Amino acid sequence: MRISTSLNYATDPQTAAVQARELEAAGVDRIWIPEAYGFDAVSLLGYLAASTSTVELGSGILNTYSRTPALLAQTAAGLDALSEGRFVLGLGASGPQVIEGFHGMPYAKPLTRIKEIIEICRSAWRREPLVYDGNVFTLPLPPDQGTGLGKPLKIINHLKRAEIPIYIAALGQKSVEETAASCDGWLPFLVYPERMARVWGDAVTAGLARRDAALDDFDVVAGGLVAIGDDAAQYRDLGRPMAALYIGGMGARGKNFYNDVCRQYGFADEATAIQDAYLDGRKEEAAGLLPDELIENTSLCGDEAYVVDRLAAYKDAGVTSLNVTPVGGEAATVLGRLRELAEHA
Repeated sequence: MRISTSLNYATDPQTAAVQARELEAAGVDRIWIPEAYGFDAVSLLGYLAASTSTVELGSGILNTYSRTPALLAQTAAGLDALSEGRFVLGLGASGPQVIEGFHGMPYAKPLTRIKEIIEICRSAWRREPLVYDGNVFTLPLPPDQGTGLGKPLKIINHLKRAEIPIYIAALGQKSVEETAASCDGWLPFLVYPERMARVWGDAVTAGLARRDAALDDFDVVAGGLVAIGDDAAQYRDLGRPMAALYIGGMGARGKNFYNDVCRQYGFADEATAIQDAYLDGRKEEAAGLLPDELIENTSLCGDEAYVVDRLAAYKDAGVTSLNVTPVGGEAATVLGRLRELAEHA
């Protein structure tokens, strides 16, 4: 099982570079750099590409509204070149609050948009002139929508790889199915391994049934907080504020994908109460309303025997790459020990 983790996009670049090299030395396979509405991820990824030598680097995630498909293709190709073929393009639709509030773009046709972006990126990486007639994107732009001077162009550079891995952050049934069918990996969030099949089992099965034979095995990336030690269970509650933010506040009522997942896990009443409290400004109360069962089983915080059991649960659920946030010790030390336990799990 591969091990990955994220670095804070607000971290000082020099500090991030030191952390990345320590994680690389500890055997971490991949480092993700998030991008919400703070610093962009691309700048730090480029800096880390020059500061590391073996660890993979992924965008976790770039949203599919604030950059054109061609720019996403250019960015991925550039980062792949800088990293000597170690880049993974993580994409996601984000949500209406960020896309419409921060970027001023209509949150329309998210699944269609992602599908078309994937197709355009792969065409660009094959260095084909970009000609595309989709429901969201048309390349070149038709004369009645511009000057009429647009023409098909291809990436000038010869790329490090023509097949850069694409991972999608998806939660909805149709999105997850399409991800399993056409992408290299999947980035779900707030994963309760024992209940993954309840929520996404049919979607993954349907997607894999029509998966492109040219693609490698489907990489499922999930995890949570990790702390290893006799007193490590105490760190589970550190996950409450983030879980409350997503389940309670990351979207309006009826438009919160994370709240929907919590309901599908079997915590419908709790999901309603958490959202009510959070949207009313009672954030600490919302965090306290999170079921202990959910907090415990979406983390890997405990003694070694407990962590080994959780590794087995993730593996049994189909998770092939752990994406974890180390707490309760130096990150490299915690993840180095997790790597040892994972190798024998």
